[in-house]
Amino acid sequence: MALLVLCSGGLYAAAPPAAADAPEKCTASKGAIVAVDFGAFDGSVVRGCDPTPTTGYELLKTGGFSTAGTEHDGPAFICRIGHPAAPDGKQYPTPDREKCKDTPGADAYWSYWVAAKGTKDWRYSSLGAMSRKLRPGDVDAWVFGATEIGGGGGAKPSFSPDQIRAGNGPAEIRTRAAGGWVQQRLTGGERVETSPGEPSDLLTVKAAYALAASVGRSAVLDRVSAYLRGRTTAYAYPQGADQPPNAEAAARLALLAKIAGKDPRDFGGHDLIGGLLAAVCPEPAPGAPQEGCSAAGDFRGAGTTEAQAMAVLALVRAGVEPPESALARLTRLDCPGGGHGSTLNPPGQYCDGEPAATAWIALALHAAGGFDGALAETLEELKGQQRADGSLPGYTDSTNAADVTTTALAAQVLRATGDKAHADKAVAWLAGRQFPLGGFSSDELALEPHLYPTEPAALAGAGTDLLNLVAKVIPADPENPAEPGGPDPGGPGPGPGKGPDLKKGVAYLTAPKQLVRGRYYPVPATRRADFGLTIDGAFALAATGHDNAKLRGIVDFLDQGGKDGEGRTLHSWTLTGTKHASGGSIGKAALLAQTVGRDPRDFGGRDLIAALAKETCAAAGQGCDAKGNYRNARSVFGQSLGIIAQVRAGEREAAAAPVDYLLSLQWPSGAFPSVIPVRNSSDQEVDSTAMAAMALQLVGGEKADAAVARALKWLAGRQLADGGFPGASGNSVNSAALAIQGLALDEPEYRDRIARAQVFLAGRQNADGGFDVAVEEPGSDVRASAQAVGGSTTVSFAVLERSLAGTSPQPDPGPGHDPDGGAPPQIVTPGEGATGSGGSTGSGGSGGGRLASTGTDAMPLAGLAAALLAVGAAAVVAARRRTSAGSRG
Repeated sequence: MALLVLCSGGLYAAAPPAAADAPEKCTASKGAIVAVDFGAFDGSVVRGCDPTPTTGYELLKTGGFSTAGTEHDGPAFICRIGHPAAPDGKQYPTPDREKCKDTPGADAYWSYWVAAKGTKDWRYSSLGAMSRKLRPGDVDAWVFGATEIGGGGGAKPSFSPDQIRAGNGPAEIRTRAAGGWVQQRLTGGERVETSPGEPSDLLTVKAAYALAASVGRSAVLDRVSAYLRGRTTAYAYPQGADQPPNAEAAARLALLAKIAGKDPRDFGGHDLIGGLLAAVCPEPAPGAPQEGCSAAGDFRGAGTTEAQAMAVLALVRAGVEPPESALARLTRLDCPGGGHGSTLNPPGQYCDGEPAATAWIALALHAAGGFDGALAETLEELKGQQRADGSLPGYTDSTNAADVTTTALAAQVLRATGDKAHADKAVAWLAGRQFPLGGFSSDELALEPHLYPTEPAALAGAGTDLLNLVAKVIPADPENPAEPGGPDPGGPGPGPGKGPDLKKGVAYLTAPKQLVRGRYYPVPATRRADFGLTIDGAFALAATGHDNAKLRGIVDFLDQGGKDGEGRTLHSWTLTGTKHASGGSIGKAALLAQTVGRDPRDFGGRDLIAALAKETCAAAGQGCDAKGNYRNARSVFGQSLGIIAQVRAGEREAAAAPVDYLLSLQWPSGAFPSVIPVRNSSDQEVDSTAMAAMALQLVGGEKADAAVARALKWLAGRQLADGGFPGASGNSVNSAALAIQGLALDEPEYRDRIARAQVFLAGRQNADGGFDVAVEEPGSDVRASAQAVGGSTTVSFAVLERSLAGTSPQPDPGPGHDPDGGAPPQIVTPGEGATGSGGSTGSGGSGGGRLASTGTDAMPLAGLAAALLAVGAAAVVAARRRTSAGSRG
């Protein structure tokens, strides 16, 4: 992690050069800030400012940074970044590490992150630096390393937007996002399972606490609470209803009762408070130890400081004065080396101090009252363990990685006892540890979120604790209304006619300003075709049938070897017949041929079905992740496209290995990842899950059908309160459209959710017929529009068909009919080709697209295939392409 140096409202390593505008010239509402993290090169985070921002590219330049592009793509693709404050004042990566000839691989490139004024979290940019238009108050960040398509996993900012934003306060935890993440951990909407069929009562009650703090009074909290009431005997009275309860379980359920507005003296048929009082251990008789008791005052079977403190909190919240012996027990847990022990050891036994135990003791003493001296000493001990960055370690005086759970507990206690300054520092540190989808990991080095640390972090973010938490109605966040965690999107769906205007959408897609010569969509600022996006547009036209003539023009251009402004053809993109052929791109082109009744065995002069068979990997290595992966297919989207093409061509036997490989990628949650090879479980994406479901339903069979059912259930659970779905660009049009196509595979079950998603898309359609990229990124976009138009029809790519009978070849008006006097139109194309990661305007034809913001494989560039597999990452081009559903191939 880079060393972050705080200075006047942000982070930077040293003063920028004299020619640059100092960060102080920008404010929260004036100018824009950029931060470049040179941590991968043993440097720091360097800030820059542009008082009159225009584009992300100019922000870098005005901020004092130098950049270099690639020989292949020019300066628009940010391959190197330098600054006088960078190590040795050099540009990085240095030439010995990256030649910057072709687009770098996704294992090592400058990923581009953005945050609008007032937003609290980073979003992986769907635009290149030259295409991103800045507004006052915007902040940008550049991080070098391995980052998946859409920003999943790998390198991402280790600091929050607020930490580099000019003049803003401390960072905040996104509590609603945390609640949304917790909801996704629930099985059946009511319980947490550690593995299928193995529910965990402990994790379920922790989920309930997190939901109460983040979502508040809601249907989902009611379901979880009802489930736990039904589990009271099994969880809290494992020895039988006539025996003393397990103190920790009884305390947790009693606290939940108070939080949810229920009676802890009649919860699941048990008096939990009476049970706790009866479980207090008396002074043991000499030579007669009591089972479950290590000393007088223990709650029988508690065993830990946390459980003892929770029992005290439960009694206090029920209006009962805790036994003096139980409180005194908490004051006698000091460890010789400092701090307090986490276990209720017998008196005199050695212990290791843990700040988390100190926090629990402090909260319990604060709740009980009357222990001012002991409480003051405990709080001083706790604050003494807080580090300069606001975090706390797992063990007293430890120099190891900071602990998320401990820091969250400390934040709760410090706020409860009136120490706002120390609490805010802890929360600011926690905010930087929150994963994009809302969860938290156990410590600052862990790579995956877990429920155990997410629960206390959610309470800390909400400014509450188990002494004060009450489930209330929490209104939607006006700045982030679509964050998961709001009310269930239940209720009846809209009636007919509530979706987008598809005719207007088609008119936008076929307008000369977008569709050059009626043949292709271009890569911005070039004369080259974005072939992937062009196929996306063709899919959209095929789905609606509103302009078959224009569809014929596109198909003829691709099939007949049509050349773009740089003399490139379709197979300059698929690279069919070369050692760098891309299985996903081949599959996408073959699928278009099948859609319109052309022969995929002779499309563009190539046998694409034979090419797919040839590029099916027999084993890992040389562009292959494993057996059945299509060579150089770096995304689930691309893999799915290849399977659909093979199965539609009748090649089921040839598709068997690719199908088995695709099935192996499904997570237990039902979701599919975006990137191949898969690196971590946080890569669970709506777009790729929908596409995989379409492919597997076409395949059929018991295993495939079961996988589809799990995928659709997961998709339905990702729907946001406004009907949209989360994607790489935020509350995404592309993701909503793909989710519609996926959920429509079981239309009777998901009819209402489909309808709500269509209403969401209608709300993102602009006056010109085009669609926004996302709620957070307004303005008509070709790629998003292609996906929105096609997805709104609910027709799966696996069965999409459109006859071109009755059409005739379309005349080519020639270059003179290009918009703007022959110059290529400036089209915002998130993801593929133009953008995103790395901040380039795209590799154009070397790239290819996939349908709007969905995933696709990387366009394999010469010499990169083996290296990409070695690092297990998708080519960065893939990262730039995943903004298109069809363009993911």
